[in-house]
Amino acid sequence: MNRNPLSLRHSPRRLRRHPAMRGMLQENQLSPADFILPIFLVEGEGIRSEIVSMPGVFRHTVDSALRLCEEALVKGISGVLLFGVIEESCKDACGSASWDRDGLVQKAIRAIRAAYPALLVIADACFCEYTDHGHCGVLTADGDRDDNATLENLQRQVLSYAEAGVHVVAPSGMVDGMVSAIREALDAGCHTEVSILSYAVKYASAFYGPFRDAADSAPQFGDRRAYQMDPANRREAFRELDLDIAEGCDMVMVKPAMPYLDMVRDLRERCDLPVLTYQVSGEYSLLQAAARAGWLDLQRSVLESLLGMKRAGADAIITYYALDAAEWLG
Repeated sequence: MNRNPLSLRHSPRRLRRHPAMRGMLQENQLSPADFILPIFLVEGEGIRSEIVSMPGVFRHTVDSALRLCEEALVKGISGVLLFGVIEESCKDACGSASWDRDGLVQKAIRAIRAAYPALLVIADACFCEYTDHGHCGVLTADGDRDDNATLENLQRQVLSYAEAGVHVVAPSGMVDGMVSAIREALDAGCHTEVSILSYAVKYASAFYGPFRDAADSAPQFGDRRAYQMDPANRREAFRELDLDIAEGCDMVMVKPAMPYLDMVRDLRERCDLPVLTYQVSGEYSLLQAAARAGWLDLQRSVLESLLGMKRAGADAIITYYALDAAEWLG
């Protein structure tokens, strides 16, 4: 019998043969506590309407969202990320509905805090869902974003969220100076306890398509490449990261997730702040479509994709699969 002594001496497979051995030696593990569930909010009562481009994901009125929050809490999910979806007639050029004291997100924050105080409440801070042009802030006469005017409105928006009781604000507009402006407004308003989760590294990605359907936030003209990052760039992300840390953010995010796991790893190695990633709408819908066509096992492929994010260095993951993944993990 021909034997290679080296192959017998060094056999990685010996550590894979028994299920208990595999479990004991697993380097990274998923937990429901790793997940944050995005929720799309609409006005009204008793509404739970499915989003066509995101099968299995729904828009919720506040009462319906509360039931979703209860399910999330029971399953061990850490928090929810709130987005408001308003009627076209309520939109304007600056997105003023976003800082209305009785706005959708503000009402939801108060209701969730009252009903489920153990659940972390995060509010997305941006304007694309609230402006009649669909861009992330105030525009100049020639259609460029006016960052200074946008920062002033961002301060109004986050203060209204803080007054409603939000735990974390998550600015997603990639506005230069946004973290500094938010921290200044929160501290001046005596909301020093509110954390800032910065979308520090947000790429101008094709994977946002279904979200724009869900949030009714597609730009009416042009695109967002003038303020979101070029998918080809890596070093630029480090500048964005360093600036946001210097300005006082508490956590940082990479968005999207799966095409940018190298950036998750890079950020994890460059900073000691918590690093999050967002498994965005296009990633969700790709897995849904493949699974519904019978090409993938949904449970295995979702959990594998989430585990890849954790392995890359994500401390927490925003995902539309949060409820399903928590259930699958038992």
